[in-house]
Amino acid sequence: MARVKRGVTTHARHKKIIKMAKGYRGRSGTCFRPAIQRVEKGLQYAYRDRRAKKRTFRALWIQRINAGVREYGLNYSTFMGGLIKAGIDMDRKVLAGLAMSNPETFKSIVETVQKTLAK
Repeated sequence: MARVKRGVTTHARHKKIIKMAKGYRGRSGTCFRPAIQRVEKGLQYAYRDRRAKKRTFRALWIQRINAGVREYGLNYSTFMGGLIKAGIDMDRKVLAGLAMSNPETFKSIVETVQKTLAK
């Protein structure tokens, strides 16, 4: 059986890792062994933070809605309860966007909720 020389595949694998480590400081960006450790750790962070990003944005949307609603004398929890009673089915992302970029539309939603809560 013929001998297999693996220089091409090894070089390609090393090159791929070094390319992924581009921008890392010191030897982590240029040498294979530290680079592979940093890249693996970076991929772990990326996996974890793709999930954490969803939590972070939900918290941001809640803060924006709360800030927008407090101008009209309500708080977040009362407003969200009123939304359900009023039958308005909007998610937090859309509500936060309206509170930031389209305050007149958001005001009409808040007034609808206030009328529902007054009943």
